[in-house]
Amino acid sequence: MAAAAAGLSWRRVSSFTGPVPRSRHGHRAVAIRELVIIFGGGNEGIADELHVYNTATNQWFLPAVRGDIPPGCAAHGFVCDGTRILVFGGMVEYGRYSNDLYELQASRWLWKKVKPQAPSTGSPPCPRLGHSFSLYGNKCYLFGGLANESEDSNNNVPRYLNDFYELELQHGSGVVGWSIPVTKGVLPSPRESHTAIVYCRKDVGSPKMYIFGGMCGCRLNDLWELDIETMTWSRPETKGTVPLPRSLHTANVIGNKMYIFGGWVPQSAGGEISAHDGEWKCTGSFSYLNLDTTEWIGLISDCQEDKSNLLPGPRAGHCAVAVGTRLYIWSGRDGYRKAWNNQVCCKDLWYLDTEKPPAPSQVQLIRATTNSFQVKWDEVPTVEGYLLQLHADSPVPSVAGIPGTGVPETSVLSSQGGSSLHPSPQSLPGVPYAEMKVDHPSQTNNVIPNNVQVSLSSNSVLKVEGKEKVAAPENKITQETMKNHADATGFKESNAPSLLPVCTSSPQTSANHTNYAAEAAYIVPSTRVNTGQANDSHSSKIPQRQMAPGKTRDRQWYDVGIFKNNSAVVSQFYLLPEETLSNSNKMENANVPDYRLLKKQDLFPGTVYKFRVAAINGCGVGPFSKISEFKTCIPGFPGAPSTVKITKSVDCIHLSWEPPASPSGNILEYSAYLAIRSTQLQENPSQLVFMRIYCGLKTSCIVTTAQLSNAHVDYTSRPAIVFRISAKNERGYGPATQVRWLQDMKTSSSK
Repeated sequence: MAAAAAGLSWRRVSSFTGPVPRSRHGHRAVAIRELVIIFGGGNEGIADELHVYNTATNQWFLPAVRGDIPPGCAAHGFVCDGTRILVFGGMVEYGRYSNDLYELQASRWLWKKVKPQAPSTGSPPCPRLGHSFSLYGNKCYLFGGLANESEDSNNNVPRYLNDFYELELQHGSGVVGWSIPVTKGVLPSPRESHTAIVYCRKDVGSPKMYIFGGMCGCRLNDLWELDIETMTWSRPETKGTVPLPRSLHTANVIGNKMYIFGGWVPQSAGGEISAHDGEWKCTGSFSYLNLDTTEWIGLISDCQEDKSNLLPGPRAGHCAVAVGTRLYIWSGRDGYRKAWNNQVCCKDLWYLDTEKPPAPSQVQLIRATTNSFQVKWDEVPTVEGYLLQLHADSPVPSVAGIPGTGVPETSVLSSQGGSSLHPSPQSLPGVPYAEMKVDHPSQTNNVIPNNVQVSLSSNSVLKVEGKEKVAAPENKITQETMKNHADATGFKESNAPSLLPVCTSSPQTSANHTNYAAEAAYIVPSTRVNTGQANDSHSSKIPQRQMAPGKTRDRQWYDVGIFKNNSAVVSQFYLLPEETLSNSNKMENANVPDYRLLKKQDLFPGTVYKFRVAAINGCGVGPFSKISEFKTCIPGFPGAPSTVKITKSVDCIHLSWEPPASPSGNILEYSAYLAIRSTQLQENPSQLVFMRIYCGLKTSCIVTTAQLSNAHVDYTSRPAIVFRISAKNERGYGPATQVRWLQDMKTSSSK
């Protein structure tokens, strides 16, 4: 157990903003993406407000809820289905329990009291607290709890329950009704303040519900399993040391593990635990059950000392919620003071990364200049930073006197650089140089989620992707990986960047036209960018990283830096001394060097660089992404057209764009291309074939229905029709802007 505990790296959140909820116990929490939503509980009275904590920005806020707002409750059922939350039962005041059901639409912060149909046989669930309420598919499963036999709320006569109900949900909103499933096997004994989770193995598609512990006159540590498909109860055999009997603990599933934290445990005397425990204490013990092998693994024991306050203190009635592979724990009571006749509640918020983060998406190019790149990658949830590395694929060329290279242009282009169809005497798009104006909300240290925008004000609104449109940032640019171009080399001439960068935008349309979502991918260089950000990228808050075991540093890879956000401006990289490189190849765990002591190397024009990125969390550095390859620009060529807009009318679509910068004379012409169906695509789906649909001086063109009828619909991410637009000056063609025009299923199937 000591070895297991040594690998834990709990972090206490000490820096946050917004109205922090008062400490409490008996509350519940769920997660919607990066948001932790907390309701109910209490200490001095029962709380009725809804609190939200944004794990990405460390901000608390109170959303402006409306509708049938429920009364405050404690020890209630609380589950999340997409963006709706269901609340059932709980204690609404001392001795008075509820069996009301409420639904919260978190996309609008709208409460609604729902009235499910009663079971066809038997009565609906009676008022209760301390029950479990678990979601799987379109059904919630209610088990046990504590009821009050007395009609007088001041005269509490407890009755422990072991009844079992199923609540069928309607899609999106509303419920159908309760039912009492016919089960096989022996029901678990009556109990309250237990936990229940649902888990389905990847290789065996039979979902199981696991109930652990609880209270029924004495505390319990028995484990029960319900096969949801056959509705059969059983007692699985387990290996390892079973946690002490407990109640008011939490259970959370991350991967194939059920993590158990805290709760009330009996006070043992000389190692003996009485059947009816009169003495009990809060615990900070932590363990997990491997749900595939049913083996218990202890991580923090009940008697483990924590003199340095590096672990969450003992507590019960707290809340715990998983955000990705990170476990958050907040508040709870840490004991009972008879002299004060009240509970003492914790005020702290902790998290634990349970495994190393997954590999990020490939590094994507936003823009390139002669000596810098602006790059980004998709965010990885709940990470503390990103390690970005590069290496030069070829010897560094001299800066001066690099000639431009022209190759014959074609009317049909392949994404791999093929130029076999309809050759013409003109030249292909050549060397990139210019600037695309892209404002990035992630330039600040607060991570902005891609799919959720929250207004942290009294009228906070959570916009979640789904039926409701996602509110885009003010600059109307978001970013997304295009997997279908992960290996594309763009227009394959020596001067062009060798991988398509990606941005996603919503094109502007007039009010009477259909507004289609579009994704724009840019081979976009720019004028030199101030690279001060890169030098400031190493955050003092980021812990010393450790290399993943078994993954030694390749001496060709150099650190660009550690970045808190998922974007970077790269103009330099760090050179490690030869002995450091040699030693790091032999070490499985190498700390981050002190970048302040290292020399930096500038990027050179016309040079190919490979990039990879890895995410960092409390467990260390995760695996690196797939490798991307970009080329710095050669001076003189035009940039890529920007701000592409798509407007749909009855019989055509209208493409328009803004002209790029052109250091060498005026823009002579633009070319627009459309990805078309071809036999070549059938042989190699990743190798798109393009047909030129426009060549001229105007910054707009019409794409006819006849042309669209021949379009290839790319399904490698979301269905989309692909366009490319490039500009030419006296030096030749610059980089192309690629646009993915998203199609709904009906549209895409008709193409």
